[in-house]
Formats: sequence, C-alpha cells, structure tokens
Amino acid sequence: MTTELDHLARLAVRGGISRRDFLGRAAALGVTAAMAGTLADRAFAQTPVKGGILKAGLQGGESTNNLDPATNLSQVTFNFCKQWGEFLNRLNPDGSLENMIAEEIGSSDDAKTWTIKVRDGIEFHNGKTVKAEDVLATLERHADEKSKSGALGVLKNIKAMKAEGREVIVSLAEPDADFPYLMADYHLVIQPNGGKDDPNAGISAGPYKVKVNEPGVRHGGERFANYWGGDKLGHADQVEIVVINDATARLAALQGGQVHFINRVEPKVVNLVKRVPGVSVEATSGRGFYPFNMFCDTAPFDNADLRMALKLAMDRDELLSKILFGYGSLGNDFPINAAYPLFPEGLEQRKFDPEKAAELYKKSGHSGSILLRTSDVAFPGAVDAAQLYQQSCAKAGIKIEIKREPGDGYWSEVWNKKPFSLSYWGGRATQAQMYATALVSTAEWNDTRFKRPEFDQLLMKARGELDQDKRKVLFHDMATLVRDEGGVIVPFFNQFIDAAATSKIDGWVANPQGEMMDGYALGACWLKA
Repeated sequence: MTTELDHLARLAVRGGISRRDFLGRAAALGVTAAMAGTLADRAFAQTPVKGGILKAGLQGGESTNNLDPATNLSQVTFNFCKQWGEFLNRLNPDGSLENMIAEEIGSSDDAKTWTIKVRDGIEFHNGKTVKAEDVLATLERHADEKSKSGALGVLKNIKAMKAEGREVIVSLAEPDADFPYLMADYHLVIQPNGGKDDPNAGISAGPYKVKVNEPGVRHGGERFANYWGGDKLGHADQVEIVVINDATARLAALQGGQVHFINRVEPKVVNLVKRVPGVSVEATSGRGFYPFNMFCDTAPFDNADLRMALKLAMDRDELLSKILFGYGSLGNDFPINAAYPLFPEGLEQRKFDPEKAAELYKKSGHSGSILLRTSDVAFPGAVDAAQLYQQSCAKAGIKIEIKREPGDGYWSEVWNKKPFSLSYWGGRATQAQMYATALVSTAEWNDTRFKRPEFDQLLMKARGELDQDKRKVLFHDMATLVRDEGGVIVPFFNQFIDAAATSKIDGWVANPQGEMMDGYALGACWLKA
C-alpha cells in the first residue's frame, strides 16, 4: 500500500490527479478519512520550486566512463543519463509505464508487430526535432552486436524495423507481450540519428544539457529551456554529480552540506545516519541483488559439482544479518524475487550445508585455492561479504583466496571479465527482461557465461505466451535451471538505501525500480524556497 500511496503523491505533485480523486483512491486503499486528508495536504503542498543547484555525491564513477548510453554499467553513468537523456517511456514506482517520447506503443493481436508512435514537437539539445527515424536508428544501434550495448539481449528478438511518418514499426521473430517494458531499458536513450554519428556526444532530449563531463570526478548539466516535460522534471537550474566512491567521504559530504543526496548508504551505519539533523534515510525494497558470479565456461567453474559446492558453502543467513543488517531478503541463486509478477513459487530455499558442499567439492576433483575478486564499489559491504564467504567455505574444506580490486576500473576490467567476482544488479521491469539481459546465451551482459539452448528456448516461449498460468510454469522452469545449473550465487536481494537532505530539498518519492528514485532524483526533486 505504501508504494501505491507514493504513486498517488507523485501524481498530486505533477498535477495528474485532483484532490477529490486522491481522497477517493486513498480511501479505497483502506486509509482513514483523517489520514487521507493529512496525506492530501502534504502532497498538494509540494509545488515544485524552480532554481538553484542540486548536487549528489555518488559511488560508482570511474575514469574510464563515457557518455555512450550503450555502455552505462555503473551508478554514476546510470544517474547522469537520466538527467540528459530522454526515453521512449519509463517505469513508475507502481510498476506502470509512463510514455515519454513515445506517445503510445501498441501491438498486433499476436504481439509480434509493435507500433511506436513518436510524440510530436520534442526537441533535442542541438535544436533538431525528435523524429521516428531517430528512434529507429537508436534501436538499430543498440541491436547491433558491435555496439556492445547492455540492451543487446532484450533486442535480440527484433526481426525487422522501419519508420513511417511519426511511427516506428517493429516486427519480432517471436511474440513478446512485454515489449513496451523492454523499451524502458536505461540504455535506450533516444539520440539524434540514434547516436550513430557520435554516441558519446551526450545529446538527447532530457531535462538537462551536458555541461561538465569529467569521468571519475564530476558531471553536470544545466536546465534545457525547451524540455518538453518541464512541469515534471528539471526544476533546478543546474544539477551536479560528484564522484565519491568512499562511503565515509560520501556521508561526510552530505553532513557538511556539500551535496543534497548520496547513494549506497552502508546498512551498518543506517542508524547513525538517521540521527543526522535534516537528513532522511530512504530505504526502498526492490529487485536489486548482489551476486557472486562464476563463469560456467572457465575452469574450475565449468564443473557443475564445483559450482554447487560453492553455492552450498554459503551461509546466506549470516550474510543477510552481518552485511545487510536486515535491509534485504534471502536469495536463492536465480535473479528473481517476489517483487516480480509470476514469481516462481515452490523452489526450496537453498541453505548452508558444509557437509554436502565438501562432498561435491571432493567429487569435482579440484584442489588448491579459488580466487574471488571483490571491491568496495561492487556493493556496500562487498569486501566483508567476501571474507565471511571465505570463512563459511573453509568449513567445507574449500579455500577461497580474496583479491581486493581498486574501485576505479572494477566495472571495466573485473566485472564480466574475470571468472569469479562480486557484482550487483538493479533488476529489470520484467522477469523476461532480466533473463534476456543477464542469462540468454548471446547477451553482452551474460556475466556468468551461462549458455544453454534449452534456457534460451524457454525464454522465447515465455515472452510469447499470453496465458499467465502457462507463463508462470515457464518462468518456474527457467528459475530451476538457473538455480541448479547456473553460475550465479545470489545470497540476498538488497534494499536501495539512499540519503537526502530533506530539510533542504523536496519532491522525493520512493521508487522500487532503482536507487535515487530510479535515477530521477536530481531531475524530479527541487530546493525548498
């Protein structure tokens, strides 16, 4: 109910709902008349204030970053692209889709042909009007394997595309009922000519124009005067992201007033942050998780017995308690939790079993240590998590050697490059999209090298199946295959824990889709008058 109330508040702030309708819908959710009135007063009082500079201190920036949306893979580029980039649509906190550049997205009865109608009169930062040809070129570029786009996996099903007038017509090889959700992928920033000319130019149609781009240091934008959605986003005159990869330094910057927001608050210090005057901790449950990734095609992880031994040698309860301090939930070695519709129920929760792990480890024939790479930037507490895992593995007779990698370069040189490392995923809009991005054989971001034709076939069937009961069975089969044979160990699903100087800013709305209001905090919030 909290998420639904947040959505109502967001609509109120945007002028998208009347006070009468707000009260009626709040009552339908079981809120008392007195409480509904209080909530309405608070929501309708939040009129955005224009002006000033909003600043965020964020972890997840590297000197190797660039502005090409295809390569967005860490928190800083993700958040910054939501300021300068504009998308066909976006996910609301309640999971519904809100059209942006797309005026509407409709399909044929068999869900194989989709028509994207491009909104008229939207302007790029370079003064040109957004056309259907730009949308087409964007999809073409990200669907090209040469682009190395993180959206490549979700676009694999496209058979043909064309632009006609204000419409882009997409033909799929197989039906896909989730196609509109795939278009909300954060890599799919609409750029002039799709970014084919210069994907690193930082030109789109978002609320801010890029003015500062110093990878690993800071990024900044100034309000785009001709932004089509200025009543919704882009309230500050300028926005700035300062890269602060150290957790202590990030918190100090917030306490000292140098920034208005920070991400990745470590769970172990949440109670301390709550005592900081004028600061609010914003913890939101969602679909994000912190995995231990093994390459299924690289020794010794190409041995199924070894992979299972490493899964059973993990004490998930201890990790959840000592790393997330309860700000999360247990994982079961597949990347889906109950936040997704059609969650595959009935799979037994995997538990710490050092005796069985030792038996399978011996059966695998491996001897010697196993190298695990980690870094402070992998996720909050990642180094401590690796050490706890090392200790639980030792109880099964498995020796883990830990290599602590520097934060700068971790996402470009370690993640998806080395055979055993810690990582994070923010989740996706649908189960099919999550699987297509991370586990389908041909996905650029298949970071466990799990390449199974039978899994790919199940995914294609699930995408095209319109019967929800049958679809749930397919998702159950996929989860079982990944859980029992895959290379991903999922100890827990995390909460997104941000902190904001709420004594100075307004407009924050919890969003389970991702940290920092799914990246929109700088654009959606404003400085109090």
